[in-house]
Amino acid sequence: MRTTTVDLAADTPAGAAARRTTAWTAGGLAAAAALTGGLLAPTDAAQGQAQRLMYVHVPAAWVAYLAFTVVLAASLAHLIRGDLRWDRYARAGAEIGVALTAVALASGAYWGHLVWGTWWAWDPRLVSTALLLLTYAGYLALRRAVAERTGRDGADRTAAALGVAGFLLVPVVHFSVVWWRSLHQPATVLAPERPPIDARMGLALLLAVAAASVAALCVLLYRVVRLSRRHGPDPATSASRRREPARVG
Repeated sequence: MRTTTVDLAADTPAGAAARRTTAWTAGGLAAAAALTGGLLAPTDAAQGQAQRLMYVHVPAAWVAYLAFTVVLAASLAHLIRGDLRWDRYARAGAEIGVALTAVALASGAYWGHLVWGTWWAWDPRLVSTALLLLTYAGYLALRRAVAERTGRDGADRTAAALGVAGFLLVPVVHFSVVWWRSLHQPATVLAPERPPIDARMGLALLLAVAAASVAALCVLLYRVVRLSRRHGPDPATSASRRREPARVG
C-alpha cells in the first residue's frame, strides 16, 4: 500500500491545506490554554494574579529555545550542503526566536515589576537572555547587510556560522539560575524533585507551551513558503534535480 507524506512547507494545495490545519490546531490549543489558565488554574498563594504571566512568559522562552535550535540545525545543514532551503529555515527560525525572546523579556520585566518591585535587575538570567536577543538580532542585521551589499538573500556563510555560534548562549541562559546566584526562580516543572506546582497550573502551562509551539511551527512554515516564493528555487538544487534520471513505475 502506497502512502504519501505532505510536505508542510511545500507551495502546493496539499501543503497549504496542511498549514491551515496546523493554524487551526494552534488556535484550538491557545483557546484551551487561555480557558485553563484563566478559569481553572488557581491563583498563586504568594504572587497572586501576577503568577498568571507564567502562561505567557514560560512558553515564549521555551519556544524561543526551539526556534534557535532550528537556526542551529538549519545553519549547519546550509554550511555542509549549501542548500538555500535550509538557509530560509534558519532565517525564519531566527525571526521567530528574536520575537519570542523579546516577549519573554517584556513579560518577565513586567512580572518582576509586580513581584520584585523593579523592571530590571542585573540578574544572570536577565543579562544572558538580553545577550541572546542581541546576538540573534545581530544575526538578522548581518543577513540584511549582506543582502544589501550583494543583492542576494543574505545567504552568507558568515551569517550561518554566527547562527551556529549563537546557540552556545541557549544553555547559558537556561542553566544561569543553577550556575550563579539569581533572583529568578529555578526550574519548576523540570525540578529534580516532585514539581512544586498545582496540577491545574501544570495543565495550563502544558497547553500554553503546546499552543506556542504549534503556532511557531505554523509561522515558520508560512515564512519559509513566502521566502521561497520571493527568491525562487535554489539554483544548485534545481540543477541537481534536472540531472536525476527519470523514475519508471
